[in-house]
Amino acid sequence: MAFKKQYLKSKAVCKVTFKISKDEAREAESVRLVGDFNNWDTAAVPMKKLKDGSFTATVELEKDAKYQFRYLLNDQEWENDWSADEYLPSPVSLEENSVVAV
Repeated sequence: MAFKKQYLKSKAVCKVTFKISKDEAREAESVRLVGDFNNWDTAAVPMKKLKDGSFTATVELEKDAKYQFRYLLNDQEWENDWSADEYLPSPVSLEENSVVAV
């Protein structure tokens, strides 16, 4: 798992591309990127599945902020991004959320 940050000079946003490999997704049929930036909407648009079985999604996030997120596999299982910038306790479960800082 990983994400790539691309800061835009023309706007106060950062394009963040999230990617989860086929193995990390445990061969899921669908993966959703869910977090602060979409109000934890579990019906958010699924990430795009690539030919190699990995999944990707790009979102624009306001700069100088931190966002908690997780991946939702097959609309059932939650997975963290183990290369996240940091981790914070979830306010709704006993698990941690991944954090991306932009």
